[in-house]
Amino acid sequence: MVHVTVDDLEEITVCGDIHGQYYDLLNIFKINGSPSEENPYIFNGDFIDRGSFSVEVILTMLAWKVCFPQHFFMSRGNHEASQLNKMYGFEGEVKAKYDVKTYDIFTQLFCFLPLGHVINKKVMVCHGGLFSKDGIKLEAIEAVDRMREPPDNGIMCEILWSDPSDMNGRHPSKRGVGVQFGPDIAEKFLNDNGLKYLVRSHEVKPEGFEYQKGGKVLTVFSAPNYCDQMGNKGAYVRFLGSDMEPKITSFEKVDHPNVPPMAYARQWGNFF
Repeated sequence: MVHVTVDDLEEITVCGDIHGQYYDLLNIFKINGSPSEENPYIFNGDFIDRGSFSVEVILTMLAWKVCFPQHFFMSRGNHEASQLNKMYGFEGEVKAKYDVKTYDIFTQLFCFLPLGHVINKKVMVCHGGLFSKDGIKLEAIEAVDRMREPPDNGIMCEILWSDPSDMNGRHPSKRGVGVQFGPDIAEKFLNDNGLKYLVRSHEVKPEGFEYQKGGKVLTVFSAPNYCDQMGNKGAYVRFLGSDMEPKITSFEKVDHPNVPPMAYARQWGNFF
């Protein structure tokens, strides 16, 4: 868990899933400005897979990280994991454009990514969501051994996989991993940790964003027309340091070269 400090007059931008949509990533920078010391960014996981320009996305992000290490941040998503990369295209894409050694380096890199960020001690940003137990403090997240592939349960799994629900309480996840957590669960977690908002990603939304009932959990998804077929907008959210209130911008897709999504994904026949 990385703690980020934003000055009162400074804004920081949080983006959700990109999923290999490189030309939509460039469009975010066109609309909202390139990363810089005056224009910091957090990208909230799932940079890769599905879209067929994942290599270009991750290398661009890493280049910005090298340029502005204290002003460009990347959280791990559930797709920064080798099991999903085998199924949804990233492994095949890296091997096609580079080689297996390069893919192995990416696999190691993903284990170094933090599981989330806290901005000005008020807004927590993580890819998935909250937990199957009450009483989880930020210190418990910080204590997680992240240097591994995501497990099937526990804090690391749930912060990458869980989803909000508008029904109070906890419910089984439609994904089969993680949990669905209600507004009451979110409010308790935020109060326990002195936070105002939880910003998470992980789910496509028609306008690129959606609030959980109660208005304290915000989903932001930054891959418009997801997989070239969903017709959704993308969105990003900006926070001003002095008030840490979300200001959301939705945007439309842009054209990309004629390479379909999942072009490098394994076909089901290859599993047998």
